[in-house]
Order: sequence, then C-alpha cells, then structure tokens
Amino acid sequence: MTLRDLLDNHVVVLDGALSTQLEDLGVDTSNALWGALALDTDTVAITRVHTAYFDAGAHVATTNTYQATVPGFLAAGYDDAAATRLIGRGGELALAAAQHHRSSGHGAEALAAGSIGPYGAYLADGSEYTGNYDLSAEQYREFHRPRIVALHDAGVRTFAVETQPRVDEVLAVLDELAALPQAEAWVSFQLRDPATLADGTPLTDAVTRVDAWASAHPGVVAAVGINCVAPELVAPALQAMRPLTDLPLLCYPNSGDTYDPVSKTWQTAESHDRFTAHVQEWVGLGARMIGGCCRTTPSDIGEITRRLAPTTP
Repeated sequence: MTLRDLLDNHVVVLDGALSTQLEDLGVDTSNALWGALALDTDTVAITRVHTAYFDAGAHVATTNTYQATVPGFLAAGYDDAAATRLIGRGGELALAAAQHHRSSGHGAEALAAGSIGPYGAYLADGSEYTGNYDLSAEQYREFHRPRIVALHDAGVRTFAVETQPRVDEVLAVLDELAALPQAEAWVSFQLRDPATLADGTPLTDAVTRVDAWASAHPGVVAAVGINCVAPELVAPALQAMRPLTDLPLLCYPNSGDTYDPVSKTWQTAESHDRFTAHVQEWVGLGARMIGGCCRTTPSDIGEITRRLAPTTP
C-alpha cells in the first residue's frame, strides 16, 4: 500500500509528536540529537509511541529520524557505520509497528513514513524556524542523501519532507528521492505567517515551484502542505494553496503552545482552541492529510479520527 492508495480512500490521519511522547516515557531529549538518541538507547520507547498512534487511529507512523543525520551522529561521537545503522533502525521500527498493526486485525491501512527534517534541525539552534542558512543544491543533496538512502535501504518508500523553511532545500531533497525506486513523499513547509515560509519566501511561490517539480517528475510528490505551525495559520494557508495545485493538501499543526528556540522550552498558551476543533473546517478547505506536530498526543489523534469518521473523499 502506498500513500496514494490511502488518499484514494479517505482523509489520511497522520500521527503526532514523537519526542514529546518519548519524554513522557523517560527518554532524555536534552541533547543535540533530540529524540533521535533513542534510536540507540531506547528502541522500546519508540515502538511504544508508534503503536500508541496507530491504536489511536493514525494511518501513518513517522520515523524517529527528523533529527537523525550522519553529521549529527558523528558530532555525538558515533562513526559513519553506526550513524547509518541507527537511521535505518528508525525505518525498521516504524515499518515493524505498521506491520504489527496490520497483522493484528486492524486493517491494511498502516504505513511508515521516513522523516526528513531540514538542515536547520541538524544545526540544533532553531534554524528550522528561520531558514537562516544557505547551502547550494549539491550541498543539500550531500547532506540529506545518507539519511534518505539508509531509510530506503531499510524498506521505507514513503517520505515526509517536513518542517521545511526553504523551498530550495525541498527541491534538492526531491531530486534525491526521484533517483530511488518507488519513493514517494509529502512536502510540508514551516511558516512565518499564513502567507510566508520561515525564510521569507511567499508560500504561493513555494507551492507553485513544488507543483511544477511534481509535474516534471510524476509519481514522487503525493501531497503538499504545512506543519509545525500555530493552528490559526492553517485555514488561511490552505486557502492560499488550494488554487495553486492539484496535489492533495496536508496540515499537521502544533498543539497551540509556543516554543522558544533560544531556551528550548515550551510555554503553554493561556487560552486557545485545541487544534482538533478545526478538523472539519480544514477538510472543507481541501486538507486530505491531517495530524499533529509539536506537543500533540495520541489522544489528539484519536479525536481527529473521531471527527473524520464519516468523512469520504
């Protein structure tokens, strides 16, 4: 089963935050590798999180590789072989969780998606929220290639090119994916405001460029949208994207709490609607994939599942 197969049948429910759940299970994420260190230290916790999201109704488990890169593992004292092995392990764990969910009588609609975070996530300084870095297309490809290949070698065929603040980096990643057999991906941008990527690029320009790339490389891009944004940005962003592409749209915002990249702490919003309250509105605006990002939980995904229960394409 592919992501496109899922999209043919209904609105696809994505999972929610990984690192938040790992923290709740006692995993230390206060390091440059963030939750990716658990690929070495606590694979049981990762499997528990994947399973919890599938049990809540998610169709997709996203691998614990957003922060997992070969340069990142090298900086933490691992060698190349260990780094590649650990990234591949992230794919194996998600694939195994999906297979277990299917074999347990829950139906065939369970996928694993390889998380490809931006270069800024590797910098571990909040750059994924600003796009304040500038590499060449080949440098982006060299950076992302080992992770993409390790996940593909592990059996992953669906990729989440997510929390991306720059469209040039996205296009370089897509070029890498296009070289691999059966690879498909969704593209998800991080926003400064409803109309602008984190690096200042107009959202309309970014979606138009991805749509043009997808037209020139049929079969690779399955959906495009936004993630890791405040819930109030979703509706206007969907409205802006809808006229620009025939690709399915997606959104998986944060819970509504706010993150301080300097102190690396979260501040709970004093008052806000939980993002799940807006699910039907987002479907009405064209969203065909919906999940949660930072500080969202299996309970949130369960609520999305309940709200989408009667929804058909």
